[in-house]
Amino acid sequence: MTVSAMYPGTFDPITLGHEDFVRRAAKLYDKVVVAVAADTGTKTTMFSFDERVELARQTLADIDNVEVAGYEGLTITFAHDNGLAVIVRGLRAVSDFEYEFQLASMNRHLTQEVETAFLTPTDKYTFISSTLVREVATLGGDISEFVSPKVRDALLQKVGRV
Repeated sequence: MTVSAMYPGTFDPITLGHEDFVRRAAKLYDKVVVAVAADTGTKTTMFSFDERVELARQTLADIDNVEVAGYEGLTITFAHDNGLAVIVRGLRAVSDFEYEFQLASMNRHLTQEVETAFLTPTDKYTFISSTLVREVATLGGDISEFVSPKVRDALLQKVGRV
């Protein structure tokens, strides 16, 4: 039996924390689809949809059982339509749990064919978020230990530091 999972997010931009999470999920599932969400209406992204998909593809290209796909609409619909049995979500802190629990419950209500699994981050990546990385880059800080070199270059260009 093969089990395919998806790891959804806006990935604006994809960080080393995301990359570590995907590498760990790829050891647990036969296939992992990193599903880059189009603008949700609740988040304004710095990178365009196409840029976010491409940066994720470049960052994760060396992992054989991982593919990157962009999507619009409900995450649960994308999972169901693509035969993905599990949605993998990260919990960085206790504060993430309530929101993630609500999402998982709503998704289970919409379809019982897709489960949600939670992973915690590796300790050294617990504090990293795309929002904080963008802020540090915008304010002139060094982001080298938070993102891959390609993402760093793209982000520095985006904020006008190149």
